[in-house]
Amino acid sequence: MATKCKQCPLRLQHQFLPMSQDEVNAMQRFKVGELVVDAGAPILMQGSNSPQLFTALHGMGLRYKYLENGKRQVVNFILPGDFIGLQAGVMGEMGHSVEATTKMTLCVFDRSAIWNFFKDNPERAFSVTWLAAIEEHFLGDALATVGQRDALQSVAWALAKVYLRGQQLNMVSKSQMPLPFRQQDLADALGLSLVHTNKTLAKLRDRQLAQWSDGVLSIADIDKLAAIAMIEDTTVPPRPLL
Repeated sequence: MATKCKQCPLRLQHQFLPMSQDEVNAMQRFKVGELVVDAGAPILMQGSNSPQLFTALHGMGLRYKYLENGKRQVVNFILPGDFIGLQAGVMGEMGHSVEATTKMTLCVFDRSAIWNFFKDNPERAFSVTWLAAIEEHFLGDALATVGQRDALQSVAWALAKVYLRGQQLNMVSKSQMPLPFRQQDLADALGLSLVHTNKTLAKLRDRQLAQWSDGVLSIADIDKLAAIAMIEDTTVPPRPLL
């Protein structure tokens, strides 16, 4: 049975802005169903023109882009509550791929209905604009990381960013959160080799700041890790939920 928007477990998380009853009803009308995908399954493909948009209800995934030479750039890690497919909804095709890292449950929306949805629900349309702006801000920070942070700073930045979001989603318990990605995924996100990434993670572990093994990320002192990453503000602003 598909989850009703009024019973959505994500609405209880501090990460997301509260919704009025009218907004909940509007989202319920926009939602056409749910999709469950297994780990490793593609959700959206680079260059595709998908008729659907998604919100990650449960599970985690990856956004990545392949170059013509076969090299891969991981764009972002997908956590519960992330909106997926807006690029194809606006531009007609995806500029990157989306893949499930774990088993995922996705809320499904009809892409062809998005313009009427925006027209009838301007507050929700602004929420989508806000999400796009946040994504642009993140990609700017990620570019600065790849270009200007050294390896230790880069890995610390990535782990801190994911951990801080996990805290807001109540995914952190006793300074630990699930992080079921591979070291290769982190390396591909930061433009590092797998060997360099592994050695850098070992440095953070030896300093007793962060440890990532067996799909679990442990951070002993997020403030010290953020300082290494040159993250000045460790607060995560509440975001709209679609």
